[in-house]
Amino acid sequence: MSDAGPIAVLPRRPLTVGELLDAAVLLLRDQARVLLPLAVPLALAEQALLHPMRVLAGAHPPGWWPGGEPRFGWYWLLLAVGAATEAMIIALLGNPAARGGGAALLGRRLAPSELLRAARPGATLLVAVTVGLVVGLAGLAGPAWFVAYGLLGLVVPVLVLDGVPAHRAPGRAIRLAGRVGGRAAAVRLLGYLGWWLVRLGIGLGVPYGLGLLGLFDVSAWALPVAVTAQVAVNTLAYPALACLDAVLHLETRIRTEGLDIRLSRAPAGVPEPVLLAAQR
Repeated sequence: MSDAGPIAVLPRRPLTVGELLDAAVLLLRDQARVLLPLAVPLALAEQALLHPMRVLAGAHPPGWWPGGEPRFGWYWLLLAVGAATEAMIIALLGNPAARGGGAALLGRRLAPSELLRAARPGATLLVAVTVGLVVGLAGLAGPAWFVAYGLLGLVVPVLVLDGVPAHRAPGRAIRLAGRVGGRAAAVRLLGYLGWWLVRLGIGLGVPYGLGLLGLFDVSAWALPVAVTAQVAVNTLAYPALACLDAVLHLETRIRTEGLDIRLSRAPAGVPEPVLLAAQR
């Protein structure tokens, strides 16, 4: 069976939570040639941005816990900035992920050159920065992060696939994420938690494991090894979360708007943007 297409990646029917997570992984595997190379410079830039803030917060590798004199204010700010950069990177990767997911729903597999021709790049950058700022500010408020992260995940898929103006994308994304008792928001948080555990395990396990094996001096090499491990795991985690957003968006439209019925009744030859555009 082919890896691409509506059966392997995203069936045209409501999915269970497990099927949604599986579909996101299949979509990532299908588009890995594009998404992973795009994620590398973004993950590197994030680590470069966070490094001076970690120094100010007294956060030390590999766990990045504050040590010595307490600097809780700086550390709280570090967490909020980290939340903002994560949300922004996932949103930026959401552009090719959403278009790959839309094509898979229609039975196509986009070539890398097609995915790299970003749809609405300026609007995507604008909403990605906006999402990052909102999630970062919510992170400063502690538990508000859960609400902001859960509700804003569908903004870029809405922008790219639904054809709505940039200023209307956040509102529609929030409405979609809040449907069926906030199902899409809850699944997005579940996906983040799963990948956070993976990132934590690799981020801590690699430096400590190499140190226990005596392969390097922990005190001298902890920073580059920890940063390398973080970049490597984030290069996989961020595209996976972007693919989950794409799958959640399309599945929510199937579940609540009858997108599958609309596609089955569409006449042949209708352009993809028209097929997937939101009905107004």
